Amino acid sequence: MKWKILIAEPLDEEGINRLREKRTFEATQKFGMCEEDLISSIPEYDALIIRSETKVTDSVINAASRLKVIGRAGVGLDNVDIEAATRKGIVVMNTPGGNTVSAAEHTISMILALSRNIPQANASLKEGRWDRKKFQGTEVYGKTLGIVGLGRVGSEVARRAQGLEMKVIACDPLISKQRVQELGIGLFNLEQLLPQVDYLSLHTPLTPQTRNLIGEREISLMKEGARIINCARGGIIDEEALYRALKEGKLKGAALDVFEKEKPFSSPLVELDSVVLTPHLGASTEEAQRRVAVDIASQVIDALEGREIRNAVNVPISTSDTEIGIEKTIDRKGNQE
Repeated sequence: MKWKILIAEPLDEEGINRLREKRTFEATQKFGMCEEDLISSIPEYDALIIRSETKVTDSVINAASRLKVIGRAGVGLDNVDIEAATRKGIVVMNTPGGNTVSAAEHTISMILALSRNIPQANASLKEGRWDRKKFQGTEVYGKTLGIVGLGRVGSEVARRAQGLEMKVIACDPLISKQRVQELGIGLFNLEQLLPQVDYLSLHTPLTPQTRNLIGEREISLMKEGARIINCARGGIIDEEALYRALKEGKLKGAALDVFEKEKPFSSPLVELDSVVLTPHLGASTEEAQRRVAVDIASQVIDALEGREIRNAVNVPISTSDTEIGIEKTIDRKGNQE
């Protein structure tokens, strides 16, 4: 019998080859599937590999008759109904380390682009203008960067910002004191952190508790002229509140790689010169895509062959009265829930 794997989104060839070199594995690529397509296809597969666009809903999971593993080539899993998968006994796993460096580097790039008006100056010059005075920027040297979420990416951003001689402070109720000491940064709750920062960079998952974590009230606590960067997940910032704060001059600028709705062409934020936007490029490097593809392929192989299960975000259960676990998240005051 062959294990059948459905690859629902583009994956680096090295990862696909890792699957196909196993004689007992059959990997099939089908891209751009809607929910109905997935529901009709999923019953014949033992594993599903996705990235960020495929929506693995409760209906898709309930249609799966032999699915054992859902593998995310990347980190974020808000496009997967993890509770439904858990009830069905399906392991959901991601590759948290594969795109860490790329995401951290993109965040730093966004901070610098925002500070020096690089995208705007580039566009202006290509349109035939030489507006040096208009695009005067600001140094990041000596400025305070507040990081919300000191996981893998947040920690790497902290290290790189320290290399630029920024003062780094953070909010993360789950980080150990030892880890904070190793990073050499100050730790505060969210309400304490916001008034201090010149730049605010977000690095939390999107959960019910972190949705609109930065809204009108939180922005009101920030300095006049502060800047916000989000290369984590869309929905962490209330985009309407952000737009008003930028329009009214409360905030100096924002840099967003992720959005409440992907392809945000109708968002008023697109119209603002003070906003730098990129189309979810945090993990879009050759190196990161190769790493996450190889990582998820190896993890799926090990899981199906009964070896080690790595980077599982759930504990499969077979009865509805078994407790899944308690999720700890950051609330608006930076406390554990």
